[in-house]
Amino acid sequence: MEGEVFSAAMGYGLLAGAVIGGGVALLIVAIRGLPAKPQHEKDQQGERAAELVRFASQRATLAGVAGLLVLLLTRWPVAGLATGVLVAFWDKLFGGAAAERMAMKRVEALAQWTESLRDTIAGAVGLEQAIPASARAAAPALRPHLDAMVDRLRSRTPLPDALQHLADDLDDASADLIIAALILNARLRGPGLREVLGALAKSAREEVDMRQRVMAQRASTRRSVQIVVSVSVAFVLGLSVFNRGFVEPYGSPTGQVVLACVCGLFAAGFWWLRKLSTIETPERFLAGAKQQPQQIAFVRPREEVS
Repeated sequence: MEGEVFSAAMGYGLLAGAVIGGGVALLIVAIRGLPAKPQHEKDQQGERAAELVRFASQRATLAGVAGLLVLLLTRWPVAGLATGVLVAFWDKLFGGAAAERMAMKRVEALAQWTESLRDTIAGAVGLEQAIPASARAAAPALRPHLDAMVDRLRSRTPLPDALQHLADDLDDASADLIIAALILNARLRGPGLREVLGALAKSAREEVDMRQRVMAQRASTRRSVQIVVSVSVAFVLGLSVFNRGFVEPYGSPTGQVVLACVCGLFAAGFWWLRKLSTIETPERFLAGAKQQPQQIAFVRPREEVS
């Protein structure tokens, strides 16, 4: 009896310490404050929030059913909650392959479009005429954005502004390199655009090859992690159903606290593995440029020809 009281008190003490630590952290953040974020980052946060709402609506039912099933089998609230969270965020924790393939397709489409634009310019065609001509043969991953830019050009939008809109629509660091070269040429009308576009297309091809090699190496690791998680969950459920006495200590309040700590350690490990499997890309340098054109000092307006 004394051991049980001591164990329960220890669990409550751990929970109280976690609550106090979280309160102290929030107090420090409230006193120091957070730095102001640029407008484009706020827009991206709004888009991510909308995406999260759509994601929650699609997975909420499945996660709720899985969590309720585990709760009925084990009668452990922590296990049911952890299972629901695991099912809801399965793609976020163990997926990523589809997003990586989509990013590779976008970079490859940029390389193809850059090569097509370079070849079109080689026929002594101006940039304003070469862009709509090359957009017709663009890859599906890039075609909607190019069509939107062509529509802006037809509505008398200046070419540098239309290119800036294209960079914001694509929201990709690799695209910023290509579009920045086009913006400079549209403003300065200097020579050597063909050579620059050829070099950028070659760089994009090399980036695609690098991502393919990295993705192939990480595929086996991602599959191993999925197998380990599936086997661990199945093993715990099997013990709770067929050998209840072995896991009976987890049914007490202290056991639930210990189980919550174990689930937290697993979650931290999953997040760390997900962080390691993410390909770090450089930050965009054309982000938000259209909101603050006065800060772009490396360009000058094109002179009018009378």
